[in-house]
Amino acid sequence: MSIYVGNLSYDVTQDDLQEVFAEYGAVKRVQLPTDRETGRPRGFGFVEMETESEETAAIEALDGAEWMGRALKVNKARPRENRRSSGGGSTRRY
Repeated sequence: MSIYVGNLSYDVTQDDLQEVFAEYGAVKRVQLPTDRETGRPRGFGFVEMETESEETAAIEALDGAEWMGRALKVNKARPRENRRSSGGGSTRRY
């Protein structure tokens, strides 16, 4: 399972997130998605920790905490939904 971390400053790096979450246990992986067009961070990320109890401790401690001038939104990440792009345009033939 992984943790969703929202309302991040655009200046946050993977190392910053690793350091903050390491206070609550062993961090396995950190992901900071970037915008395809600009390459800039999108303001949220995902953190995977070694155990569920470490994840729970991090969520309880960090949800709502102010960090880098922003109130963090931290909770269990929901599974990614299968989204298909519609591709735009009509398939109707005239």
